[in-house]
Amino acid sequence: MAAGRPRSRRVFLNHLDSYCGRSIGEYLSRCVVGASLESIGEEEEDENNSAAEVPSRPKEGVYQIVGTLSKPESTKPCFAEETYAVSSQKELLSHLLECEIVLYNITEDTSQIEEATWAASALHMEIEHFTTPKLFILISTIMSWAKSKPPDPEDPEIPFTDEDYRRRKSHPNFMDHINAEKLILKFGKTNKHKFSTYVVASGHQYGAGEGVLHYFFKIGWLSETPAIPVFGDGNNFIPTIHVLDLAAVLQNVADHRPRSHYILAVDVSMHTLEELIKCISKNVGPGKIEKIPKENAFLSKELTQMHLDMLLVNLRMEPMFLKEAFNIKWVAQAGLVENIEQIVKEYKQSRGLLPLKVCIHGPPGVGKSTIAEELCKHYKLHHIKINDVISETIANLEKVVGPKELDTDSVEEEGEDDEKEEGKNVEAARELLAGIKESMEQNRGHLDDQYVVKFVKDKLKSMPCRNQGYVLDGFPETYDQAKDLFNLESEDEEEEIKGKIPKSDKLITPEFIISLTASDEFLINRIINLPERIVAGTHYTQDRFLQSLNLFRELNTDDKTVLNYFDELEIHPQFIDVAKFEDPENRFIVKKIIKEIGEPRNYGLTDEEKENLERKAAEERLVKEAQVKAEQERKEAEERAERMANWEEWNKHLEEVKIQERQLLEAQSIPLRNYLMKNVMPTLMQGINECCRIRPDDPVDFLAEYLFKNSPDIE
Repeated sequence: MAAGRPRSRRVFLNHLDSYCGRSIGEYLSRCVVGASLESIGEEEEDENNSAAEVPSRPKEGVYQIVGTLSKPESTKPCFAEETYAVSSQKELLSHLLECEIVLYNITEDTSQIEEATWAASALHMEIEHFTTPKLFILISTIMSWAKSKPPDPEDPEIPFTDEDYRRRKSHPNFMDHINAEKLILKFGKTNKHKFSTYVVASGHQYGAGEGVLHYFFKIGWLSETPAIPVFGDGNNFIPTIHVLDLAAVLQNVADHRPRSHYILAVDVSMHTLEELIKCISKNVGPGKIEKIPKENAFLSKELTQMHLDMLLVNLRMEPMFLKEAFNIKWVAQAGLVENIEQIVKEYKQSRGLLPLKVCIHGPPGVGKSTIAEELCKHYKLHHIKINDVISETIANLEKVVGPKELDTDSVEEEGEDDEKEEGKNVEAARELLAGIKESMEQNRGHLDDQYVVKFVKDKLKSMPCRNQGYVLDGFPETYDQAKDLFNLESEDEEEEIKGKIPKSDKLITPEFIISLTASDEFLINRIINLPERIVAGTHYTQDRFLQSLNLFRELNTDDKTVLNYFDELEIHPQFIDVAKFEDPENRFIVKKIIKEIGEPRNYGLTDEEKENLERKAAEERLVKEAQVKAEQERKEAEERAERMANWEEWNKHLEEVKIQERQLLEAQSIPLRNYLMKNVMPTLMQGINECCRIRPDDPVDFLAEYLFKNSPDIE
């Protein structure tokens, strides 16, 4: 190896597939050994150069990551050189001895505490056989400080620093963590040159998919509740750190080997639980929070006891050592609230949570709403129907203008600024309602396009649509409506003057345009065949339907149609001829659209939803089996009854045949009987009398001879 070029180091890290393990492992695999000893500029350049995926044969001078997985079925992470499925302590020790740096993360899985302390103890016993010095870093948690007495009881705002670690008192449920910290620091005092140990007390980790705060991000993103819960009063201070900043702290410990062996890894923010959740709610969720009793937190299946303990901790901390001794290129030094836009972006990218925006275009009666509903079910999107949007908006405006009821127990208290803002909102709502009323009076109950476009635009910009996405059902109908709805407002005039293609608002512009087509004859026949109960009260009545159909044809034969607008934006519609599919329920059409759009981009099914689906499938299977069995039994009973009926019929028929045969035989025997009575019986009687008189030796032969000689027919 050339002089001055850094040498690669082999790093062991447990649970490479966990949230924290994955982030730290990937970060370190891109770091050149000793990079944090250089200036920030040089470090940044090195990181940029090594930002690509780790190749199969690692670069010179980078950290080579090996380790274990939390789940045996997990795939090997791309950044890892090797992963081990350890079956014995002896095997694990052999892997640890091959590494110069050993990292053990005990912030996520308490079962790893015992393994971490054993690993440090086993390495400590092998010091004499080390060929190179080894470094052991325990990634612990600030929960081992949770019950510490304030540095200054008279001034509770004075924060803890690294130097206070000897006075720390652990949360009762984290005693194993503090015991592990003390034991591992003790092992490092025997021979510091050959085996040095460090403890990094991590703040609550966030970023890149989220750790303990994921519960709040998820319920905000799903938009299933009107407010995100805050447990307790929310005034407790929570030390935090971005997971990549934690990785940078570990990189610095490995490079610098600092004099202090206990390091606080927290950012400079001092935010309360309420501030953190309010920020998450505003940027991901409904924008509101709701304070609920701490006891209610246990009702959530997704929060463990460890999560709840971490969320209810109350600590002020200041990372003095990170500022003084380390060279960290911070991702979010100021904390989550100040970097929320970047954090939300990371969260969505890490979990593949990208909005899916679809617009369904087509004539009346072609099946837009049915198809839109099916797509919304499949992709978990929001169905945007114009009439519903208008009704919902007017109802919300009336609610704002109407008398306010204060609920001081659960809803967050409003400050003076909020009250002023609310006053402005009420006044604006009044004006808007007055404008809507006037517009509807002038247009016979219909709203001007300016109001409809505004309402739809507000709906598309709402957090649920921005998070999951939407299916826009039959709107916009014209080129102008599309332009007003999707163009960036600030640049409309400028673009028109320059004659350039207008820029659309990427936040709300659809990605997929599905244009359903069908002939007038097909549509009219479809509507004629609809049941009366479906047609009643809709625009599918004969006059209104034909009027709507004619209007659609007019709007879509102009030089500038709504589809032309999307073509200009390079969002080319996918045309589907509904008449080609003999599919009244639109199943094949929906499958075709799903194939075009691709996989869902949101959370998969929860365990509860999977359970429900499996149970439903099992119930359906049982019902189907019962139906098949009942049908089979019915058929067997029918066949059995038919056989019995046939048997009875056959027996009856057989009896009749026997009677007829008997009657026939009797009828046929009458001439013979008459003959016998007239010609044979008199001679036979005489023969018998004669036989009785003579008593011959052979009566039968005698009688035969007698009948032969005395028969009247024989001459």
